[in-house]
Amino acid sequence: MEINVVGRHMDVPDRFRRHLSEKLDKVTQLAPAALRVDVEVSQEKNPRQSELSDRVELTVVDNGAVIRSEARADDLYGALDIAYGKLLERLRRARDKRKDHRRGRDRSHQAGAPSLRTMTPDGEPPAPLSEPEPAAPAESDAAEQDLATQGSPVVIREKKHPARPMDIDDALYQMELVGHDFFLFVDAETGNPKVVYRRKGWNYGVIELDGALPTG
Repeated sequence: MEINVVGRHMDVPDRFRRHLSEKLDKVTQLAPAALRVDVEVSQEKNPRQSELSDRVELTVVDNGAVIRSEARADDLYGALDIAYGKLLERLRRARDKRKDHRRGRDRSHQAGAPSLRTMTPDGEPPAPLSEPEPAAPAESDAAEQDLATQGSPVVIREKKHPARPMDIDDALYQMELVGHDFFLFVDAETGNPKVVYRRKGWNYGVIELDGALPTG
């Protein structure tokens, strides 16, 4: 399995790259179809953020599903440990869902079966991300570039992703796998762009764009 490491505005130490190769070896056990893991690391220069200065993001594409995790800590190794633990848990969820589907017991597609929209809340609701990243869910072949006006300190990261039509339940599931507070997708029934997002507690919201032009 290939491991692609990108340092955003920083050089990634060779020692850390070697540690990544050893650490991520277990990914192939949970996601044997995954061909690569994308790793992005960055450092915050603000001394007020020293306890959360280093950030690690891990992304795996497994059978078309995107599984991502990210974490911050006071060093790269600590951030990697936290992000790695989150990634393994999400990979296990994706693996279990595939097993149920192969056995013909994919409850999310059975009539009357529970889903995130119909299940009774049990326990604490999912915690919202403290610093959600303003990006759509990543795909392995997503196009990405940084846009900056000359002389301006503002940098806008632009990403373009292939869209696979899905329903709301699938979108909510994908949102949990990538660890975001929202998920942008194309609705399989209407063909319109939609966004599902996390509200307080067990509440979720949906925003739909209607591309039809008004008449008259």
